[in-house]
Amino acid sequence: MIEEKDFETYLYISKDKFQIFTYDKLSKKNLYDEELKLAHYFDFNDMSILSKFLDQNIFKIEKLVKNFVKNIILIIENKKILHVNIAVKKKNYDNSLNEKYLENTLTELKDLFKENYQDHSIMHMTIVNYILNDKKNTLLNKDLANDNLCIEVNFISISNDLLIVFDKLLEKYQIEVTQRLCGNYISDFFEDNSDQLSLMAYKIRNGFNKNEVMLVPKNIENKGFFEKFFQLFS
Repeated sequence: MIEEKDFETYLYISKDKFQIFTYDKLSKKNLYDEELKLAHYFDFNDMSILSKFLDQNIFKIEKLVKNFVKNIILIIENKKILHVNIAVKKKNYDNSLNEKYLENTLTELKDLFKENYQDHSIMHMTIVNYILNDKKNTLLNKDLANDNLCIEVNFISISNDLLIVFDKLLEKYQIEVTQRLCGNYISDFFEDNSDQLSLMAYKIRNGFNKNEVMLVPKNIENKGFFEKFFQLFS
């Protein structure tokens, strides 16, 4: 039996293909990988064909790992995925950067997005630019003294209506969706990379993009929203 903590199951959904794979975090290889190329574009309002695909594969995965699939990570490509850039400029009275100052600024941006896009859930939050004293930077140096800080953040989000449909479908299999990733974001970030989708998704989930703010669920003990992000800041 493979321990639950040692494998992750991903479900990729696009208009022309489904793919499900179980990734071994120890060997960094797929234990299981099955895909279905669709003859006709997938209607995201009709889950019957996706349900049939899951029927054919979930039990096979559970038999292979000798364990239940309790959690799944969705990788979605869909026109309902939204890309929005938001920037905020603030006076820095301490004249130096620190974690608390940055966390407050990022929280302000996140809350601003949620206030204006209440029908969407955030998939990715990435920092596009830092502007310190009118000089643009793509990577942050906390040792720079500054009077003014402007942070521009890109939000990738998905319609809550679509998420509800996926959640209800997977509840039939007693599977919980633990994270939603944007397929185009992953492929664009690893533009010329020949790695398997499973490895690229695993890397993204574990902070490979140093400018992505990892949104950690609030119910995880001793974890802050931006804890993983600030590992690169130390």
